Amino acid sequence: MAMVCLSDFEAYAKKYLPKIAWDFFAAGADDCSTRDENILAYKRICFRPRMLRDVSMMDIRTKLLGNEISFPVGIAPTGFHQLAWPDGEKSTARAAKAMNTCYIASTYSTCTLEEISAAAPGALRWFQLYIHRNRTVSQQLVQRAEASGFQGLVLTADLPYTGKRRDDVRNGFCLPPHMKLKNLEGAFEVCKMSPLDPSVTWNDIYWLQSLTHLPIIIKGILTKEDAELAVRHGVQGIIVSNHGGRQLDGGPATIDALVEVVEAVQGRVEVYLDGGIRKGSDVLKALALGARCVFIGRPALWGLAYK
Repeated sequence: MAMVCLSDFEAYAKKYLPKIAWDFFAAGADDCSTRDENILAYKRICFRPRMLRDVSMMDIRTKLLGNEISFPVGIAPTGFHQLAWPDGEKSTARAAKAMNTCYIASTYSTCTLEEISAAAPGALRWFQLYIHRNRTVSQQLVQRAEASGFQGLVLTADLPYTGKRRDDVRNGFCLPPHMKLKNLEGAFEVCKMSPLDPSVTWNDIYWLQSLTHLPIIIKGILTKEDAELAVRHGVQGIIVSNHGGRQLDGGPATIDALVEVVEAVQGRVEVYLDGGIRKGSDVLKALALGARCVFIGRPALWGLAYK
């Protein structure tokens, strides 16, 4: 069958991935209402098309913090890529480089930062960071990312505790024995606890700034109040995100939260968005409402699973 749209890749991945892997990638928190709303919200936004405009020349390039990409769609941070393909994040990095776009590598990668960097030298890549209870672990990750040539640090702010993903609980989800969280080997046991630090506050942005010269982008902002705080604390970018609906069920769809965030920052920092992007028209709607770029998570995993 010809693969002509993202839903074709989704159906393929659901058919061929092991159930435990599919359920992990697809999971949303609790009733999955926010996960599903991310997609449904776009259907309520209509274009107001204008005609007889010269569109013979189109340029869809944009810049992220001064770095040009070929089109305004990047790859969002997602974990455990080896569940979809043996080369894992190395293949994802190569694909992003081939398309000249930005890849945000996850703390919870199944390849090391150094392996990801070596797989796609010269590519635009950012590193997504969770702050752990053991701050030395997080500090070392930041320093490794900078040393490996990552050009941005993406602090995920919406995961003080892991959301309740029911299928993962039912499946007793755990990485297969041959897979490791390569960046965190020996730091903790994946299946047993939450190593994340629930005491993280806005002041920890200053701590991160003391560790690195990399620009800091904060991911997980959904309100104007938090957008204003992000600007006040000196971040260079905001990703409007609800973690793909995997964290807090009952929160807003990201596209619905975008406008108030854009209005709050008033152009002082760049604003991006993830969540629910499935079509080119979704990208256009996000750009029209003020996003500089969008990032896709699950669709990148579906593509990775395609053989």
